Amino acid sequence: MKKAKLGFMFIAIILILVDQLTKFLVMRNLSLSQSVPVIKNILHITLIKNTGAAFGIFRNTNTVLIWVTVIVIGFILFYFDKIADSKLSSVFTAFILSGAVGNLIDRIRLGYVVDFIDFGFWPAFNVADSAIVVGVIGLVVFCSRKS
Repeated sequence: MKKAKLGFMFIAIILILVDQLTKFLVMRNLSLSQSVPVIKNILHITLIKNTGAAFGIFRNTNTVLIWVTVIVIGFILFYFDKIADSKLSSVFTAFILSGAVGNLIDRIRLGYVVDFIDFGFWPAFNVADSAIVVGVIGLVVFCSRKS
């Protein structure tokens, strides 16, 4: 295995573990919809069960979302060498993969995704969601500067 692939897998595994650990801790310590302020009126930890995709769209379509996620993960792994042709693009791709896997674990294990980072003015999200957003934005910026 190439050094780049090992780094890619290391980053992805660490982010998946952080995602799952934070979700576990929130589920263990909060009841559904319970909210704990971290920074009053700005950031709260609020346990939410999301049966849909981003922003709660496609609610109650867990099976479809599982299959779409599996296809996305397969695409990333199959085309990894083309997508991640540099260290930076490899890191961003690892972020996307880890987010997809983290939320897929929830969908398969629980039937929903655990969201808990709550800014009040934005729908609650989790570490996996954050990883996907950072990865996508990073790849877009990286690719736009490359061309």
